[in-house]
Amino acid sequence: MTSRKQEKFEMILDAAEKVIAENGFHGSQVSKIAKEAGVADGTIYLYFKKKEDILISLFEDRLGKLVALFNASIEESSTAAEALRKVCEIHFTQLEQNVNLAYVTQIELRQSSLELRKAIGLSVKPYIQLIENILIRGIAEKSFRADLDTKLTRHLLFGAMDEVVTSWLISGRKYSLSAQVDKTVDFFLRGLK
Repeated sequence: MTSRKQEKFEMILDAAEKVIAENGFHGSQVSKIAKEAGVADGTIYLYFKKKEDILISLFEDRLGKLVALFNASIEESSTAAEALRKVCEIHFTQLEQNVNLAYVTQIELRQSSLELRKAIGLSVKPYIQLIENILIRGIAEKSFRADLDTKLTRHLLFGAMDEVVTSWLISGRKYSLSAQVDKTVDFFLRGLK
């Protein structure tokens, strides 16, 4: 994509994130997204075949950027426990700083059709794999239990972080999400050792 096309693509995704967070996926017409992005309705269809493709691309883009942050952070971590702490910290901090993204990732994914959830699930897969790699690293370091079922545990860890974010949103964001990192990771580590 040329830089101008990429810029428009990003503007559309930013607008979609805001509009979907405010109106829900089903209440977000393409025309609302176009208006928020400052483009004509038809311009949206130059980038996306249908509205569902916008949501899928939004997940791919945003989760891809999160996974890149995780990977960079993990490379600097000296232990698996430290890597897990960094992942949780980034997860909570990034969603606390971008409430619209938090609403889209936490609420919309659960309200979408099964077909759409499966497509979005492909965007989540690298994140789940990253957590599994941390678990494997911890077992190799002998800092995590050797009998861990890494496939199950990766889902338990992801699901727990996911639920903490959802509860924070549902509560009206009455407390700091990033302040939950230490308690969350301490809980994880007690089960992993």
